[in-house]
Amino acid sequence: MVRKALIMGAAGRDFHDFLVYFKDNEDFQVVAFTATQIPYISNRTFPASVAGRLYPEGIPIYPEEKLGELIQSHDVTDVYFAYSDVSGGYVMRLASLAQSKGASFHLLGPRDTMLRSSKPVVAVVADRTGAGKSTISRMVVDILLKMGLKPVVVRHPMPYGDLSVTVQRFQTHDDLDRYHATIEEREEYEGHIDKGIVVYAGVDYGAILEQAEKEGDVVIWDGGNNDFSFYLPDLTITVVDPMRPGDESRYYPGETNVRLADAIVVNKVNVASRKTVEEVVRACRALNPDALVVKTNSAATLDKPELVRRKRVLVVEDGPSVTHGGLSEGAGADAARSVKAMLVDPRSKAVGSIRKAYQRFPKLGKVIPALGYSDAQLKELERSINGVACDAVVLGTPSDLTRMIHIVKPVARVQFEASEVGGHKLESLIRSNSRLKASAKPA
Repeated sequence: MVRKALIMGAAGRDFHDFLVYFKDNEDFQVVAFTATQIPYISNRTFPASVAGRLYPEGIPIYPEEKLGELIQSHDVTDVYFAYSDVSGGYVMRLASLAQSKGASFHLLGPRDTMLRSSKPVVAVVADRTGAGKSTISRMVVDILLKMGLKPVVVRHPMPYGDLSVTVQRFQTHDDLDRYHATIEEREEYEGHIDKGIVVYAGVDYGAILEQAEKEGDVVIWDGGNNDFSFYLPDLTITVVDPMRPGDESRYYPGETNVRLADAIVVNKVNVASRKTVEEVVRACRALNPDALVVKTNSAATLDKPELVRRKRVLVVEDGPSVTHGGLSEGAGADAARSVKAMLVDPRSKAVGSIRKAYQRFPKLGKVIPALGYSDAQLKELERSINGVACDAVVLGTPSDLTRMIHIVKPVARVQFEASEVGGHKLESLIRSNSRLKASAKPA
């Protein structure tokens, strides 16, 4: 009997799981995807050109709110959950809904979804969105460069544009424009591009891996949200956030990453309390007693502090961290306060989808989330920022928004760097890995 499957996702792992597990698999008929977290994905179609011979019409994508209705109307036998950064309770509520409609509920794991690479793979993942993976990824890049290796970064998918473009290669800022990269994509790619590192992303991570292997000595899996790697790692580095203690065991699949880790990086120890840091270290060691535990500072500095010091400022934060990541504010607010700036409350000036974000995420504080998944939303973000009476705008997002929208007030950007506390344990771990050591160039 052919089983009818529905894949729940957010335009990321759902497509990967389909391509590695369901494509050309005649035991299943995937009747639909559902989508959440990210706007402008639902009510589209996963293209036939990517879906393969069993799906000549492609596969429809529906809003997640239709899950129960879809199970019944399509006689779905199996629901596969395939996205990240959600609480364990949230996952089980969806499981209960699926089962109440008669379907089985599944989570595909590493053996079914991780692709093997001919090159060494270092995976940088996290327990929650906003833990600081990007700064740790850049630290890993620097270590590999010192070893004489050429790293290529493969970034967790954010396919918000044309889903038929299965492989994207980013080397310059012009590439960001060519692929119409969203703010969220730019937040993750720009830091690597500015260091001269090539970044790959897209939809088909098998095809992406083939290209990345031709270009670099080492593949760095740069994780998204708190998802686990699409590639089988030689080293897994899991970044945890002591600003949200307890989340290392409350959010899916962040706990999976903590348990999989070869190294657990407790980030932001310079801004979290010592008590909280030690609490998180103990919790992580209980989940994974064999992992190396490393502590890192996360330094957020302003490129133009004179524009911000003791001024009334509007802070624009990294979107995912302050929406589904659950933070009320982020590094932008911290950096502004460090120079005694006063945060102006922008919420009454927000328009369109930006205003709706405050309603959907009531924990959001006196900051604006950097949401820009479409040209229309970029315009709403621009109007929301420029409608606030302030002396300057602080960009806590890693992306240079001034490349995408016109901001009328003076702009200061927050720059992020991580540094290890008390030695170079992470570098020692990377240098001691047998596959990486074998690939390293003689000094």
